[in-house]
Amino acid sequence: MTSVSFPGEHGAYSEAAARSFFSGTDIDAVPHPTFAGALRSTADSETDYTILPVENSIEGSVGESYDLLTTTPLTVSGEIRYRIRHCLIGSGTMDSVRTVWSHPQALGQCRRFLEGHGIKTVPTYDTAGSIKVIKMEAGGGDALAGIASREAAELYGVPVIAEDIADNPSNYTRFLVFSRGRRKGATGRDKTSIIFSIKHEPGSLYKILKSFYHNNVNMTKIESRPTGDSAWEYNFYVDFEGHVDDPRISDMMDEIGRDASVKVLGSYPAAADAIGPSGG
Repeated sequence: MTSVSFPGEHGAYSEAAARSFFSGTDIDAVPHPTFAGALRSTADSETDYTILPVENSIEGSVGESYDLLTTTPLTVSGEIRYRIRHCLIGSGTMDSVRTVWSHPQALGQCRRFLEGHGIKTVPTYDTAGSIKVIKMEAGGGDALAGIASREAAELYGVPVIAEDIADNPSNYTRFLVFSRGRRKGATGRDKTSIIFSIKHEPGSLYKILKSFYHNNVNMTKIESRPTGDSAWEYNFYVDFEGHVDDPRISDMMDEIGRDASVKVLGSYPAAADAIGPSGG
């Protein structure tokens, strides 16, 4: 059996994405209260893989995940784009709900719906975890609700009040899968993820971007995050098409390494079409 750690409680979107990624494989999905704890369980050989959300099509990047990539010893071995279908879940009616609990990303993805109904928000560490919270808090004062998947509602026995409440129905989250070993062998449809830091001087970022252009390598994402060490200094996270075993990519990495400190997170097959539940 393959063990996969994920952040949150059972019923979280991360667990659903893990089951989809490893479809056809018998997996043991292991919940962790923190992103760091999920990664640590795989680094410590307690689980075989970890899955983390890294970006959403509505709310953008998940900063907590990106910040952990600088220190994790794990390698990115795969990715999946999973469709997110949010439900408003609670024991009350639509008119009685005054407060909603969920992960900040989910709250942001449903901002227009919540503002339109005058509902206050309370951030929690997980979507499915919010359903556990409101179930325990039910019966006191204003009706409470959470935002999570229909699967979470069914798992914890809390009714669905409204379905598909995200601001945009095309709501997808990209997840990365991490493992201890480096994935070997190119597939011909690979991506590579790296982190680099540069000197705080004119033209330093241009030199890196020029390497991609001169080597005809397609960059699919670039993200900057504060290093946390010094004010106004940043790490850059880049995804690009190609595999590090490709001589052209290898030469480009050598070129970049002359002007920046680089960490290769991994080369892995690019995700196919986004998948996810067909219902709410």
